[in-house]
Amino acid sequence: MKVDTHLTQNWRKVPAAVQAAEADGYDGVGTAEMNHDPFFPLLLAAEHSESIEIRTGIAVAFARSPMILANQAHDLNAYSKGRFTLGLGSQIRPHITKRFSMPWGAPAAQMKELIQAMRAIWANWYDGEPLRFEGKYYNHTLMTPAFTPEDTEYGAPKVVLAAVGPIMTEVAGEVADGLIIHPFSNEKYIREVTLPAIDRGLAKSGRSRSDFEISYTPFMVSGKDEATFEAEKIAAKNRISFYGSTPAYKQVLGVHGWGDLQIELNALSKQGQWAEMSNLISDEMLNTMGIMAAPSAIVPEMKQRYGDFTDRTSGAFGFVDHDTRTEMVAALRAG
Repeated sequence: MKVDTHLTQNWRKVPAAVQAAEADGYDGVGTAEMNHDPFFPLLLAAEHSESIEIRTGIAVAFARSPMILANQAHDLNAYSKGRFTLGLGSQIRPHITKRFSMPWGAPAAQMKELIQAMRAIWANWYDGEPLRFEGKYYNHTLMTPAFTPEDTEYGAPKVVLAAVGPIMTEVAGEVADGLIIHPFSNEKYIREVTLPAIDRGLAKSGRSRSDFEISYTPFMVSGKDEATFEAEKIAAKNRISFYGSTPAYKQVLGVHGWGDLQIELNALSKQGQWAEMSNLISDEMLNTMGIMAAPSAIVPEMKQRYGDFTDRTSGAFGFVDHDTRTEMVAALRAG
């Protein structure tokens, strides 16, 4: 199992942080599109590292055109000598239309077309194929030598897709190189909904599971002492209640009979009652949506629950000291 960690959001600290991650045995570092751009820090990470993989986890796809994404992904992959993976996610409609001021279509169909459009662009750049992509959402039919990258020796970057629902997950299986399973998930949902959807997508593309990478990082509640444990528990309940308020995620709760909780969380979120929302997350829910255990039990529990389908995970393990964290990363990588 490959193990990644998150890259610091303080760009001035990126060089030291990526070198430390590489020295500690991590396989990759990732960025998320939160309060900073996810691409810029990875340029610094590529410059100040030798072998560690660099990844967006995730960049918001529908905030950009396929050409913009193809360019950014190419540049990072070429500069890092083939170490970049483009992780994409759709976000939800209010963010796309109200935050990014971009159009919203049918997310799964649009995402499939966006990835296919990027691959058509890369086929033009790397293989000399004519650029003639004409779809419902995107059209790319013009490319001249002046706008074609010359540093193409490392080829196209990998593309992985974040998904929750079965339709988007099936798209990932069909057109992407891997799937990022949302932290707001659980073993039952993954086995009953996610994995069958991946198989359907792979069947459409004529590929096997060995051609596809699944990344999953569950919520983790642990700590070197009681105070740390309680702080991690509160943080996890806050995140679970926030994600649980999203209508599109109702089915994740529904497999355990908790579908009505989503309606209640959604109503509270519209009233800004964030503290009340987290109070609705029980310890049973917390340990179903993630792992709540002593530090020594976290890695064995991860392997037991998810080890047969998880190819890579994130092991920041901020609840333990550096030496313990290094031991946990090594144990996961050996699994």
